Amino acid sequence: MKRPLRQSAFLFSLILALGACNRKAPTQPSETPAAKPVATQPPPKVPEELWTEFDGERALANARQQVECGPRPSGSPALEKARGLIIASLEKSGWVTERQELTDRTPHGTINFTNLVARYAGPSKTPPALTLQKVIIGSHYDSKFFSTISFVGANDGASSTGALLELARTLALDPAFAAQFELVFFDGEEAIQQFSETDGLYGSRFYAKNLRDSGRAKQFHFGIIWDMIGDSYLSVTLPLDSPREMVQGIFTSAEALSFRKAFRLFDRPILDDHVPLNSIARIPSIDIIDFDYDPWHTADDTLKRISATSMQTVGAVTIHYLKQTLR
Repeated sequence: MKRPLRQSAFLFSLILALGACNRKAPTQPSETPAAKPVATQPPPKVPEELWTEFDGERALANARQQVECGPRPSGSPALEKARGLIIASLEKSGWVTERQELTDRTPHGTINFTNLVARYAGPSKTPPALTLQKVIIGSHYDSKFFSTISFVGANDGASSTGALLELARTLALDPAFAAQFELVFFDGEEAIQQFSETDGLYGSRFYAKNLRDSGRAKQFHFGIIWDMIGDSYLSVTLPLDSPREMVQGIFTSAEALSFRKAFRLFDRPILDDHVPLNSIARIPSIDIIDFDYDPWHTADDTLKRISATSMQTVGAVTIHYLKQTLR
């Protein structure tokens, strides 16, 4: 017996409805999670009192490396080895170095000299524009030639060179500040025989002429030369003909850091690498030097005669002066 048509339609509709209830809702495609921002390290905080970061022990270690090269007269293999140490240290601190080559006649014939000129580049290592620098700070890194003694120049050459490398490291802690400086390691400061208009200051005379002839001299506010700054019994003798404002500024900074007793005005001029900067490039420059040094140009100018404390004193006072002057 057939079921009535109405009843069959009802049953069919019921089956469809039950099937619809058992179906799962279609799965929605999952949303791609938002990419997390890449964490960036904030730039290192610049020390408020940068002069406290200068480390005399580091400066002394740098000087020791120079001395361990042995006597380093201009044109010698030992000086080339010393150059390599200087360049490596500067590069580690973020400075790029230009080798400024020159050849000059001397009482011992023609000699090749090499100044090292460093400018701050930072992590990029891209040489900066030559228009940014405002202040020159220099040291000679050669030692005087002697045929009768082994002269390693621990104070006369190595101390200021080691301190200048530590200055490069310290300035790099304040990149914007470091960019204002040109650090120069002069070759040929020492006279081959005796200082005269043509013997001695070979590197600084060439550098000063280059600044003058290129027009770059006009961009520099002043220059500072370090020499013989490691004497354990420090007595800085600022030359009598130093720019008056610079002398007063150095004295003020020395007073502020309680080192005033170690600084005085000398009773006469001193012939050093600041002279060509003043006379040729016309850049006001001062020589921070301890000329009251008994072992000067003797075999006794050894590491035993210099101290980290003296180098730290000069480094701190100089940076304090720079910070007050270049605000």
